[in-house]
Amino acid sequence: MVLLRLSPTNAFSTTAHVLKGGLVYIPLDRIRCNEYCQSMARLADEIKMTKPFSLMEEEASLSVVRTADVMSQRMAELLKPFEVSSSQYNVLRILRGAKEPMACGQIAERMVSRDPDITRLLDRMEMRGLISRARAEDDRRVVKTQITAKGLSLLDDLQPVIVEYHRRQFAGFGEKKLKQLVEWMDQIRATAEM
Repeated sequence: MVLLRLSPTNAFSTTAHVLKGGLVYIPLDRIRCNEYCQSMARLADEIKMTKPFSLMEEEASLSVVRTADVMSQRMAELLKPFEVSSSQYNVLRILRGAKEPMACGQIAERMVSRDPDITRLLDRMEMRGLISRARAEDDRRVVKTQITAKGLSLLDDLQPVIVEYHRRQFAGFGEKKLKQLVEWMDQIRATAEM
């Protein structure tokens, strides 16, 4: 069942429920739901397709990619005032969670989005004082990286901004739908990595 939020003056259904604040919730049957869903923006409209998708799987795949792109752009906008990229933010979170300094390859393995030049990324972060690097004492060939006090402070400043973004982004989903979404994304990644 889908619920549509309307003002009391727009409610023409005998199944409408008037709630606090005068809001009316109308359960939508399949016909009403289909009409409502058709009015919502769809991927084909967003990318200005002139022909329908040939496969539903193609539409689903492109929808996931498009959604990830939109979310990445929004995250970049949120991070911009802090002069940090999404990749740098990811590195800082990885290093904060690590209990000891990490080698470059270990950081690269844990990145959410792969960065083809992790060494240069770390160079820029070290120049800003967000991380520090030193050669490992047991193996001088290995350079270990750790987060600095400045990097931790930046993460502390970012925390409320990121938390609010995630809450707004998934407002109305509820825990059950969010768990289902996470399961679907896990399944998609597992299939893609085959």
